[in-house]
Parts: sequence; structure tokens; C-alpha cells
Amino acid sequence: MGDACLRFRSVSGIRNSCQRDAEQDLRNIMTKIEAIIQNSKLEAVKTALQEIGVEGMTVLEVRGHGRQKGHTEVYRGREYSVDLIPKTKIEMVLPDGLVEKAEQAILGAARTGKIGDGKIFRSRVDEAIRIRNDERGEGAL
Repeated sequence: MGDACLRFRSVSGIRNSCQRDAEQDLRNIMTKIEAIIQNSKLEAVKTALQEIGVEGMTVLEVRGHGRQKGHTEVYRGREYSVDLIPKTKIEMVLPDGLVEKAEQAILGAARTGKIGDGKIFRSRVDEAIRIRNDERGEGAL
């Protein structure tokens, strides 16, 4: 045991602070989900997420492309190349117990089966802090 870990006596016996910190981390694991979807699917995705208990999200209007690489449009008789497609990005930080349900809700509401449906990204979040009262962890979500 290194200098960074301290031994202490608990109800269940002698333990060290590293074990306690690891157990605390496992209880407060959070995940950030970023979903890039078609603009027309926003309301359906929001409704699906609210139905499973997701309370907060951030929605952004974004532009980009994946494999579809854009498309061409005709406007007033002239052809234009549109290489950055308008999309909607939804961001949310969730307790790990809600992540799978949220992903399934997004997949179910946003999927058309065609190129351009979007992507979902997951990232680990170490800490969340509510600015108003300094509440931390899952309680700050």
C-alpha cells in the first residue's frame, strides 16, 4: 500500500482510503451522450427521452457530414453543392443506470434505416457540479 492510501477502521473492519475512493467513484459514474440526428427527428427523440425519465438535455443546431458527403440542390435554375448538412446535436449527462435506456430511446426514435440517420457518442464524466449550490455528482444532474 502506497503513501497515498490511508488505513481506517470502519464498521465492516479495517479498510483503506483507496478502497473507499474506488467504491465512491463506482457509485457516482456518469456518462455523457452526444447524439447527432436529423432535424426532423428532434421532437420524436425528445419525447422518447422524456418518457424514460431523462430530465435535462442541451440541443444545438450543427452542420456536418459523414459518409453521405453532402448532396446537390437546384435553386433558381442553378445547381449548388451542399457539403455540410444541417443536423441537430443533443447532449446529456446521465447516471450509468439510464444510459442504455437513453441510447435505445434515441435509436428507436431517430432511425429511418437510411444514410444520414446520425451517430451516438459516449464519454465518461468524472464530475458534475451544480453552480447554484455546489451540489456534486449525480445529484447535480
